[in-house]
Amino acid sequence: MQEVAGGRGEDSSVIITLPECSAFSDIPEEALAKVLSYLTLIPRTRQPGVKFIIILDRRLDTWASIKTALARLAESFPGNLHLVLVLRPTSFFQRTVTDLGFRFSQEDFMLKMPVVMLSSVTDLLRYIDENQLTSEFGGTLDYCHSDWIVLRTAIESFAVMVKDIAQMLQAFGTELAETHLSEECSAIEFLLLSHTEKYRRLKDAIRSVMREGRQLLSNLETSRKEGDSDTCWDMTQDWDTMQRLLAQLTDMEMAFDGFFDKHHLKLQQYLQLLRYERSFQEVNCFSVPNIENITNMLIFLTALCVFQEEMSRAQVLILHGHQLAAGHHYAMAMIIQRCNELRHQSDTLTSALNTKRNSLTQAKTLLCCLEEAQRWCDDGAYLLANLQVDKLQSKEGAQAALRDIEKFQEAAPPLLGAGEDVLFLEYESVLTPCLQVNTKTFQKHSSVQALIHSRQNCLRKLAHKHVRPIQLVAPRPENPPRAKSPLFSPKHGIYPQYFLEIIFCVVQIEVIHDYQTNSSPPYSIDGEDGTDLLTRHVIKELIETERIYVEELLAVLLGYRAEMDNPSLAPLLPINLRNKSDVLFGNLPDIYNFHSSVFLQDLESCLESPEAVGACFLERKDHFHLYECYCQNKPRSDSLWRQFSDCPFFQMCQKKLEHKLALDSYLLKPVQRLTKYQLLLKELLKYSSGCERVSELQGALEAMLDLLKSVNDSMHQIAITGYEGDLSNLGRVLMQGSFSVWISHKKGPTRVKELARFKPMQRHLFLHEHALLFCKRREEHGENADKTPSYSFKHCLKMSAVGITENVKGDVKKFEIWYSGREEVYVIQAPTVEVKIAWLNEIRKILTNQQKHLKGLNTFPMIKCHCYSCTSTLSNV
Repeated sequence: MQEVAGGRGEDSSVIITLPECSAFSDIPEEALAKVLSYLTLIPRTRQPGVKFIIILDRRLDTWASIKTALARLAESFPGNLHLVLVLRPTSFFQRTVTDLGFRFSQEDFMLKMPVVMLSSVTDLLRYIDENQLTSEFGGTLDYCHSDWIVLRTAIESFAVMVKDIAQMLQAFGTELAETHLSEECSAIEFLLLSHTEKYRRLKDAIRSVMREGRQLLSNLETSRKEGDSDTCWDMTQDWDTMQRLLAQLTDMEMAFDGFFDKHHLKLQQYLQLLRYERSFQEVNCFSVPNIENITNMLIFLTALCVFQEEMSRAQVLILHGHQLAAGHHYAMAMIIQRCNELRHQSDTLTSALNTKRNSLTQAKTLLCCLEEAQRWCDDGAYLLANLQVDKLQSKEGAQAALRDIEKFQEAAPPLLGAGEDVLFLEYESVLTPCLQVNTKTFQKHSSVQALIHSRQNCLRKLAHKHVRPIQLVAPRPENPPRAKSPLFSPKHGIYPQYFLEIIFCVVQIEVIHDYQTNSSPPYSIDGEDGTDLLTRHVIKELIETERIYVEELLAVLLGYRAEMDNPSLAPLLPINLRNKSDVLFGNLPDIYNFHSSVFLQDLESCLESPEAVGACFLERKDHFHLYECYCQNKPRSDSLWRQFSDCPFFQMCQKKLEHKLALDSYLLKPVQRLTKYQLLLKELLKYSSGCERVSELQGALEAMLDLLKSVNDSMHQIAITGYEGDLSNLGRVLMQGSFSVWISHKKGPTRVKELARFKPMQRHLFLHEHALLFCKRREEHGENADKTPSYSFKHCLKMSAVGITENVKGDVKKFEIWYSGREEVYVIQAPTVEVKIAWLNEIRKILTNQQKHLKGLNTFPMIKCHCYSCTSTLSNV
């Protein structure tokens, strides 16, 4: 019925032609409005505010039809109607009726739209150029309405396909975002395969639609080039539409590729992390067998080979962890921590084995020396027993025997010449009960030496006097040859080689067993005396490490901090580092004064009464808050160190102090020491279960743990930015941690906007005594970026107007925090159920304290509890 010929009138107005149609009045209003809206939508999209000219061809129609058409156009036309050109009927009667009717109705139509009544096609050329009119109106514009319909149908079909592709991509993105990640590697591998397959199918669909669109655009381009711009209708609008749709499709494809690449990388890294954690647990759970007697020797040697293989696996795992970290894995911090743990365990065990290997080597050397000494004693006894009496009767024979004995004594092992006391001093560290038994060699040496001296005395007498020859009697043939002396039997201490190897393995078992028992738990001795010994060992370690700690602090303060004020070293000190010692070292002098003047003396007084250690920590509990100030300054100190760590001043100080580690390692000592206290207190508490003052040890441990938590929380709190007000007015920080958060409001527009978010917001929550802060964690990246995260303040909820819903359907880790009578509802997802329970307990304590406070003010609080969703609230009346 209607057509857009592509022609243009004055002011680039778009021409719409309404040809002869006897059934025009029968077209429903809704259908007519849709057709007119579609015909005007394309020009209005490309050129907002465009004007339209309608040519109403009624040369073969009546005035009634013209009047109806004009009335319907006035009501339904949605665009800016510039002019209506009506070709009136050609018959004499209808023309007369039309002139009369239009004359009387002209004012009605002119008020709504400009209408011009034309007598012929020639009159139409006065308003529109013939190049913009089709042949039926005497123009030269080449236009085919059926071709235009085919073209528009193709364009609209392509637009629908683009919309379908967008919906498919949105659905797939939602599916990826809501995917639950299992802790089974096989499930993650299946997810990777299934998601990749869906991604490929969607990519094929996008490429197919893209090919169709480009083909259609190519056809349009060809038509534009082949057609005469003066005689062919304008396809610019259709070409622009196709360009816009193709651009949208290209943008969607690029965004989809980027999203899937990130998702696929996350899944791959998650799978790598699962496999790495499993390998870490397998290596970390390995333990050296505890063999206590020599009968298990073969089992131990077999297990020792397995242990060496596990050590190799640990090294491979460390290398793999560093490769993952180098690939910018999202869990890089945890992987590096695991690598450090494995390296520490491997280094500790390797060091212990090397130490024991040296001891074993020394023990083996001792055994070889003892064996040599035993052999010398046996050879001496054999020498004396086999001296031929007939040859000793002559002077020459006696002198030859003396020379043989003296020569034999000169070849005595050095061990026998040093003596037993020297042996004990030199080999004291490796003398086991088994080896001490073998020191009886010296007793045997004394016996043999006495026989030698006695025989030498006899031989000397024979050598200095003449004796009458003695008639020798040949021995009886039946007598067996002379046997060796009983001194040569194994009963008297000859140690064959296999015995040396057994002793070596026994000592090695003792080495590994000592290391294993020293790892976890540190000591294992049964009985009350053993427990006291362990307790004293722990208190000695506490005092000894405290002394070393104080000495290291003093070395840093004298070797670095004091030298920063030394005028002779000023040229080595950068200008921006001068007068910055308080920033670099914080309150380290105060910490040193406390430990050297007060706390170390307190600990030394507990050497004979370890149970009094708990009281020392409790009495000095307030002094330990010095560490909180030190840790709060640590980010500023680290930032300053990173800027000037390579300056010659620090290198000179390090070389002068003969420190193997740089200054930043020693500035970390206070933080490490703070964590060491609670470990030693745990060990003391473990071996002091029956002690009368065990409650003090428990209190000291809790105080240290609370201090660690307070330090950690304060380190996070000082990183909050953007809060307008004083954070101290919110009370003490009770809890802090990262959560996934969904927000909904009662207000309609805001609620729709928030519900459209299928991904949660990642927020870091700070629970104070009087308020709950919502912050966004931010981390800087780059070489010189500060590694400490910061928190941008987002929202604050006063605890006096807060309520909680402890359980949310569908996820045991979720709970609700609602505000001002559920005007705002925050759905919180904790990382674990344990974290959720801890937060709910702390919030419940705050609400309970508020309730008690309100009772004291004669108010009536209300606590609601439900079976499924337990809700707590406090109302101020």
